[in-house]
Amino acid sequence: MERISTRVIARDPVSQAGVAGQLRPRPEVALRDPADEEATVTVVVSDTVDEETVQTLRSLQRHHRQSVLVVTEIDDVSLAAAVEAGIVGLVRRSEATPERLAYAVCGAARGEGTVPPDLLGRLLAQVGKVQRQVLSPRGMTLTGLSRREIDILRLVAEGLDTMEIAEALSYSERTVKNALHDVTSRLHLRNRSHAVAYALKQGLI
Repeated sequence: MERISTRVIARDPVSQAGVAGQLRPRPEVALRDPADEEATVTVVVSDTVDEETVQTLRSLQRHHRQSVLVVTEIDDVSLAAAVEAGIVGLVRRSEATPERLAYAVCGAARGEGTVPPDLLGRLLAQVGKVQRQVLSPRGMTLTGLSRREIDILRLVAEGLDTMEIAEALSYSERTVKNALHDVTSRLHLRNRSHAVAYALKQGLI
């Protein structure tokens, strides 16, 4: 079994030593120095999800590093902030047994999320609320694409040209062109083929 290179970073030495001590005996984990930025998974230990913690998580996200947050206190707002900052796993400090920590680390290494069940329910409720109250009234979805944009990309994938798409969806050609331009610009895609590839990869079409 290949061990997962993991480091633990915390603001105080007691938290650092405590969580590292929980992980060190685990056969799944190869504990690294806290300064080892090449570790596959970084376990971030914090009392709360404050600005410093969020900045740390965002830095890991920018460098394509998986992170697990071990936190003492968390509410709905800080949960959303942590998720937006790129965490893959979350463990309450009061529940941070060696087994749960190792499970979260292994999940993070595979890109799989690990969140306590009650927090997962609250997170899903927040996602649904955003979809209903913010995105749907604007014709948007959680994917960042509108229903119209998804319909247009589906027809592009089927090989239809701009005129054929306009006729099929009862839009003007200008509307179709503008929609494709908006998608490629907003998502930093090169052209309509790249947009189709993106939609396919995301399972949208």
